[in-house]
Amino acid sequence: MRFYTGDPGISADYQNQIFIAEHGSASRSTPIGYRVTLVRVAANQATAYETFAEGWLQNGQILGRPVDLLTLPDGSLLVSDDTANAIYRISYRAP
Repeated sequence: MRFYTGDPGISADYQNQIFIAEHGSASRSTPIGYRVTLVRVAANQATAYETFAEGWLQNGQILGRPVDLLTLPDGSLLVSDDTANAIYRISYRAP
């Protein structure tokens, strides 16, 4: 879990919100998790939960397991994956 502290000029919508790497539930009969969730915060209270990034679980097949997050100064978000042995960079591009 990380508080997002990237460049607010690039990604003000996420500033001081929480990202959670959901590693997934390998031992459940119906797998859950395997995604990155955004928790919206206002007045020090969680107000909403949104799926931010997904795709590591498709049709019951585990393709990856998000482990940790890191915010870079440019506003991008790194997500580590210990199943695919990868680090993904999620960045923002203005429309």
